[in-house]
Amino acid sequence: MTVTTPQPRTTIPAPTSSPRPRTRDAAEDTGWLELTEAVREAGQYPTRAEAERITRTVLAALGGHVTGEERVSLAQALPREAGRVIASQIPAVHPLTAREFVESVATRLEDATPATARWDVSSVLSVLSTHLGETLTTRILTQLPPGYALLFGRAELAATA
Repeated sequence: MTVTTPQPRTTIPAPTSSPRPRTRDAAEDTGWLELTEAVREAGQYPTRAEAERITRTVLAALGGHVTGEERVSLAQALPREAGRVIASQIPAVHPLTAREFVESVATRLEDATPATARWDVSSVLSVLSTHLGETLTTRILTQLPPGYALLFGRAELAATA
């Protein structure tokens, strides 16, 4: 016959919550939150979750159409999460016109029409333009087909002779 002696239970104390210093990740999360909040305000979306969904969709579409140094600069200028969305896209084989771009976004958003997709694209890209500044926005626009400037909230760039 085997006799077992009960062993006392050892409890591991729960970790105490102490305020953590802000880390780079927290600052980058804040950048993403600020970006999506700016999109929420610009697009007058009822929730930040909706603004985040639309921001991701538009950035993913844009990520395939900006290439080379401009793509790298764009990804680096954005909060890390937004930069990841841009950088993770496979470059498009054929550039889309601004109208085709809006239509492609409409197919990615549930219940979107070309009109609502244009609103969504303009809401995100105009916030992006403000965030990126004039120089980088101009570099990106020179790489895209005509018509995109209006989506970025700018007058169309005119070619000079």
